[in-house]
Amino acid sequence: MFGLHLARIVTVARTDLKQLAQARDFWVPMTLLGSFFFVIIPTILLLTITAIGDIQVVDQISDTLDVLPAAAQSQIPQTTPSGAEVSDAGRTAYALSVFLFAPVAVIVPLTISTAVGAATIVGERERGTGEFLAHSPAGVREIYLGKLIASLVPGYITTVVGFGLYSLIVNLVVGPEVGGWFFPTAQWWVMIGWVLPPFLAICLSLVLRLSAKVRSTAAAQQASGLVSLPLIMIAYSQSTGVLFGAGYLPVVLGAIAWGAALLFLAKGVQSVTRSRLLGVAAGI
Repeated sequence: MFGLHLARIVTVARTDLKQLAQARDFWVPMTLLGSFFFVIIPTILLLTITAIGDIQVVDQISDTLDVLPAAAQSQIPQTTPSGAEVSDAGRTAYALSVFLFAPVAVIVPLTISTAVGAATIVGERERGTGEFLAHSPAGVREIYLGKLIASLVPGYITTVVGFGLYSLIVNLVVGPEVGGWFFPTAQWWVMIGWVLPPFLAICLSLVLRLSAKVRSTAAAQQASGLVSLPLIMIAYSQSTGVLFGAGYLPVVLGAIAWGAALLFLAKGVQSVTRSRLLGVAAGI
């Protein structure tokens, strides 16, 4: 389809993922990073809030909920489905679990996928496998798409697993305080399924272009950090808008981001050439 051979794309992606699975110096720290932000910090914080009860500390924290936008405040339950009043601890824990941890779903997958993408092409030259890849039957578009998939998969796996564990923690710890399981909310589904993916694709399209042009993995990682930071900030702001409730605006902005992602990906494929894989045109 469109001159692409699916089996070759899958082979390139599978080869990269296999090498990544064997690189314990990469996936062990990344696993710890995901565990820290998705599991450890939320568990400690939410358990602390719900275990403290209605004392002055929780009352002071709950007072800060008044600074949230009206649309966000309206989402915080005041009573349980049975009609019982939700405690200040329950309202605070709900707000923290729904609104505070939005950056986690943005920062962690972007960080992991960016780290993979930064080394995926320039790493071929450093390992001496770029020549083999350049002379393989796979076309440059197939190589690019394979590399893109190999970079996306770790980020999406982290999101799915981490988001699933986070949802379980929130429902087990905060659910009893508000009358039952409530997470993920509709806004979180919009953020995870509609807003985050295009920003991840945009970031990786830029990172892969850098990886194809620079001369070392270290240079690619430094440059990708400069590229990913503003995109993380933009993605976070959009994700926060989704969770706080901004009507149809997040859906519209998500659609614009998808259009930009497709454009960046189409442009990015031009950065992968056989000469760059061979290392004879690695300069920016």
